Amino acid sequence: MDSFRMLVALGPLAIYLLLLGLVNLLPRPYLTTGGRDTAALGVALSGFILIGPLELFMPHWPSAHWSEFMWVFWLLLGVLCTLVLTLIVLSQRPRLVIYNISADELRPVLAEAAELLDADARWAGGSLALPRLKVHLHVEPFPGMRNVTLAATTDAQDLGGWRALEQTLAAELTAVRCRPNPLGGAMAVAAVLLLLLVSANLVRDPQALTQGFWEMLRM
Repeated sequence: MDSFRMLVALGPLAIYLLLLGLVNLLPRPYLTTGGRDTAALGVALSGFILIGPLELFMPHWPSAHWSEFMWVFWLLLGVLCTLVLTLIVLSQRPRLVIYNISADELRPVLAEAAELLDADARWAGGSLALPRLKVHLHVEPFPGMRNVTLAATTDAQDLGGWRALEQTLAAELTAVRCRPNPLGGAMAVAAVLLLLLVSANLVRDPQALTQGFWEMLRM
C-alpha cells in the first residue's frame, strides 16, 4: 500500500480511535445520539471504502476518454457515499449512547430524568416508557466497552420527546463522576501507533503521497 492510500485508509480510523479513547478516559460519562455515533463510525471507515470497493469498481472508460475530469467522478462517488450514510442514519430508530458508564450507574440517573420529564414514567425490567413524551426505550448495556445504549423499542416514537430526554439526561449526567475506562487508554495508544505508522511512511517517501493522489485521479 502506497503512502497516499495508507493515509486515506488509516488516517480517519486513527482519529476516530483517538477521540473515542479520550472520551472513555474522561472522569464522567459522555452522551451522544445514535445518529452521531453511526456517522462518526461511517467517517472512520470511509477511507477503507474509498480505496477498496470504490476504487475497485471504478469504471475505466472515463479515464480513457476524460482523464482530466476524473475528479468529477470521484466527487460524485463521494456525494453518493455521503447520501448513503445519511440515509442509514435517518432510517435508524432513535438512540442515545452513553459512554464510560455501566447500566447500574446509569439507571438511577435515568430514573430521575424520567421523573422530571413524565410523571407517568414506568419501568418494566430493562425497558422504560414515557407515555406523555411518546418515548419507549430499552436499556442495552455493553460491559466490554463500558457504555450503554438507550434504544427505541418501537417505530412509533416522538423525536421531540427524545430530544427532551437527551437534554435532561445530559444535564443530570454532569453531576456524575466515574472512573476512566482502561479500554480508552488502549484505543488511544492504538491510534497513536497508527498515526506514527502513517507519518513514518510519509516521511520516508513524501513524493509517493502526491504521486498516489494523481494516480487515483487519473486511473
